[in-house]
Amino acid sequence: MDEPGSRPKMHFVIVGGSLGGLAAGIALKALGHDTTLLERNPMPLLHDQGAGIVAGGDALEFFERLNRCKRPTAVRSKRRQYVDKEGNIVNKLDTVHDMSSWDLTYHIMRANYDGKASLYCDIPPPDPFHGAAVHHHDRTVTGIEEDGPGVRVNWKCTSDPQVTGSLIADRLVGADGPGSTVRSLFVSDVQRTYAGYCALRGTVPENEASTETRETFAERFTFFHGPGVQVLAYLIPGVNGTVEPGHRLINFVYYTNFPEGSPELNEILTDRHGQRHRITLPPGMTDPAAWEKQRAIARERLPPQFAEIVCKAKRPFVQAVTDVISPEHEFLGGKVVLIGDALAGFRPHTVASTSQAAFDAMILADYISGKIGREEWKKQTMGYARYIQKRGVDMGNRSQFQQLPLEEYVKDRDVASTPRRDEVYPAWATAV
Repeated sequence: MDEPGSRPKMHFVIVGGSLGGLAAGIALKALGHDTTLLERNPMPLLHDQGAGIVAGGDALEFFERLNRCKRPTAVRSKRRQYVDKEGNIVNKLDTVHDMSSWDLTYHIMRANYDGKASLYCDIPPPDPFHGAAVHHHDRTVTGIEEDGPGVRVNWKCTSDPQVTGSLIADRLVGADGPGSTVRSLFVSDVQRTYAGYCALRGTVPENEASTETRETFAERFTFFHGPGVQVLAYLIPGVNGTVEPGHRLINFVYYTNFPEGSPELNEILTDRHGQRHRITLPPGMTDPAAWEKQRAIARERLPPQFAEIVCKAKRPFVQAVTDVISPEHEFLGGKVVLIGDALAGFRPHTVASTSQAAFDAMILADYISGKIGREEWKKQTMGYARYIQKRGVDMGNRSQFQQLPLEEYVKDRDVASTPRRDEVYPAWATAV
């Protein structure tokens, strides 16, 4: 990669302030380019989403290359294992996974991007070779158009739509998630589709779990499969990102089928105030009666260790599993690009969304710096998106709608371990 400052400085506008947008901002500013990030949330910090993250190969590479905060970023899991309905281990494989949390990853990225202080990590010292990094919250993008050699980005305040403005950039990066506004402005016919099941998610402090349950999940990536059900759990960092034993969190993801249009789906996505959410019901908003019903179902259908953590979760949340992928990732002659979930929303079975954000950010930086050419950048970005997105659909359909022997699910998990891109690149290089 070229040294910062060896190519003309550009100004990038990045739409979306979650992990994908921050990853792009960090990678581009490290090349010496200026970036302005627009986040539609009206608050200056995104709230803790209560979610665990499996840090795959590209996420690890991103932090090795670009993270300047000196602190642990994950809890290491040393075994992947499967249990039966009674909670007995029936399959195991010694293999390493790094487990983090959305909130720790977000705050580390904010510290690296724009020096945002938090209790999670120290702020790295300024680097004189880095470009400027500006973070604007409360900005909803309303339009994108060519403006001479660059693009004009129009916006309004999320909290007060009467307040509007615009920015000029050399290029724009759309990193605004599966419901991307940027994508909709260029390919309006691409819509998210419901996959027929939801992920019920939550965490439990490890010191609040029983001894048997702690032993099952301690440094273990643990799964159970049943008809129409998959549940998994692993340890993640605790409050303010601590990785100290006894203070970490047991994170679970519990996939269960809810037919589209069914009363059960409406119930689980309706919050405590009676509002029906379309995709995600945030932590702390679940209806107590609806969640009590899920506790009862968990006690009936899940192994005892999993039933315990589902029942003990204090701030569970719900995500409807959806599919979406854009046919292209660049528009206006390459002045606008999509990355991460805005390009392709992976089903969570792939444990690859964070790795996709890291992959797309790093390879975009490689392209901008001249390390790779446009066709190679396009081939790798679109190939990765199409390959992993299809794999996620296959894995989810097998898990939720087919009854298969355990060996078939084990094969799926081997595929989902998301190694570094150069280890499996030939597999998706032909997916363009």
